[in-house]
Amino acid sequence: MAKYNFDQVHSTLDFSIKHLMVSKVKGTFDDYHVELTGDLNDLSTVEATVKIDVDSINTGNKDRDNHLKSADFFNTDENKEITFKTTKITEDSVTGELTIAGQTHEETFDFDFNGISVNPMSGGKVTGFSVSGKINREKYGVDFNQALETGGVMIGKDVKFEADAEFSVEE
Repeated sequence: MAKYNFDQVHSTLDFSIKHLMVSKVKGTFDDYHVELTGDLNDLSTVEATVKIDVDSINTGNKDRDNHLKSADFFNTDENKEITFKTTKITEDSVTGELTIAGQTHEETFDFDFNGISVNPMSGGKVTGFSVSGKINREKYGVDFNQALETGGVMIGKDVKFEADAEFSVEE
């Protein structure tokens, strides 16, 4: 069986959420790791574990990032990481246990296996996956919000995300 080495330099984990009912705030997590095992010729054998360092959240605004790390949102003093452990992978979806702020729920997301290629710089094989979807942050107890004078709320409940992960393949 092949060994897969996560390449964070060529991977991304981005998110967006509605702000003030009229725009979106976008961000990323700068520090995360994916462990991958299984046979890529049979996706049903593939398992992945994702560990995201919540302190690495980056929205391009330090004050907002610090607020997101506070007890109003992720409470990083007590909840250092977000984890996702796959339970089922098919050609177009991935299901697993997602843990945020100490609460775990099963989630299913869109999944694309991007195949296997050869890196012309190293001559080695690489593979990659794309995962996208949305989660209801309130389901995980991340429910800080404020009503607006004009109706609606300051922050949407649905967080949309897109992740792309690349791995070198050792056979």
